Amino acid sequence: MKRLTGVAAAVLLGLSMPAMADLNDDVEALKQQVRELQKKTGGNHLNFSVDYRVSMDNIEYELADGSTASNDDLLANRLWLNMGYQYNEKLLFRGQLAYNKAFGDTAMHNQRNESGYADFDWVVSENLDDNTIKVKQAYFLYLGDAFFGNEQLPWTFSLGRRPSTTGFLANHREGFDKANSPLGHSINVEFDGLSLNLRLEELTGLTGNALKFCAGRGLSNATSRFSPAGTDYAKDPDKTDDIDMVGIIFTPYNDGQYDVKLQAYHANNMIGLDMNDIMMTGEQTFYDFGDLNNVTLSAEMNGVGEFINDFLDGTRLFASVSMSQTDPNSDMAMLGSTEDERGYSYWLGVNVPGFFDDDSFGFEFNHGSKYWRSFTYGEDTMIGSKIAARGDAYEAYYNLPLVDKALTLQLRYTYIDYDYTGSNGFFGNATGTPMRIDDAWQMAQMMGMPPPVKNAQDIRAVIRYQF
Repeated sequence: MKRLTGVAAAVLLGLSMPAMADLNDDVEALKQQVRELQKKTGGNHLNFSVDYRVSMDNIEYELADGSTASNDDLLANRLWLNMGYQYNEKLLFRGQLAYNKAFGDTAMHNQRNESGYADFDWVVSENLDDNTIKVKQAYFLYLGDAFFGNEQLPWTFSLGRRPSTTGFLANHREGFDKANSPLGHSINVEFDGLSLNLRLEELTGLTGNALKFCAGRGLSNATSRFSPAGTDYAKDPDKTDDIDMVGIIFTPYNDGQYDVKLQAYHANNMIGLDMNDIMMTGEQTFYDFGDLNNVTLSAEMNGVGEFINDFLDGTRLFASVSMSQTDPNSDMAMLGSTEDERGYSYWLGVNVPGFFDDDSFGFEFNHGSKYWRSFTYGEDTMIGSKIAARGDAYEAYYNLPLVDKALTLQLRYTYIDYDYTGSNGFFGNATGTPMRIDDAWQMAQMMGMPPPVKNAQDIRAVIRYQF
């Protein structure tokens, strides 16, 4: 009887295998029918959300001769139109259109500054501009279960104009709960590229362990359409070469309370302006000055201890250190030096609960050395990137929800005390060379140039609406 039962089970199992295969086919067919039905009923539409804000900044610069330059009421409005569509559980698209401008027109009638890079692609959606809508993000994301068949290695891949501003730790001052991918201590610019993220925790047993590979292009050398020579989009030997960046972001541990990240990157063909060329010809032409390397280590504690009290539970502490190193081309004074130069920066911050349920206070400090250089041109600070400062930067802010999280208020004060010039310049010797403020002022007097900025401050009020 037992033998007969076993034979019957085997027969039934054999009969059920084709049936199961047919069932799987039926399920896939039903899924396809659902997708087609969604298209017909509007279910294939992009999902939209809005992030709109109005800001007022009171900014003041103290120059080396004791004079000041200021704007008491710089009014601006910024719109982010977020969009996304998920084709299935593995494939999705995300995009973001951006509009960022001062109220009304500008007395300069353009936003191009004397250094010629205020409208550079890395910051096209960060700087105040006209009322043109720009593409800040546009990329697809694929979610994989098993990398090369390894079921212990989930992975994701994305390609396009990816979210690379307001990264890890930089999100707090902006009032964002979630940070974007790069570490905000060294990268805060818009960028076109790709990323491959491997989740390693099932292999290593370390919570949140992950490794992300990133690559992108910050400048493409190509002639224009309908060029006189007829060589449309070919490389122009008289222009600077492509700017490419490769890097990794390694997360050894992240359990939601303790989060540690290490980022390293190499970027080649860094551009800048040459002072000799400007003085001799009066033209501002970009040249390739060399390569840049960076290593950044950042850590955050979300909650001090466990269930000690509500205040400590809601307190965030973070610290970050970063090192940049130049690799100049032969005979090119990258950041004013033909030698490899290292720059250092450290950044400390705390975010504590306020008086009500969801309000909070934040306090931050960062310091940069003589040759410190970051990719933080897209930082949302009207007086220039505080993280880029070759000197000391102090910041305090208060975030208050007015209507849940739909309407929020932020008050923020930023003060930067510069030790050296060139904090927000590019990579050449015209705007990137570090000089002591007093020495730079003496040289400026001899050459009949304006005095350098000694310190700067920005008092900001923001009303922000999200839905």
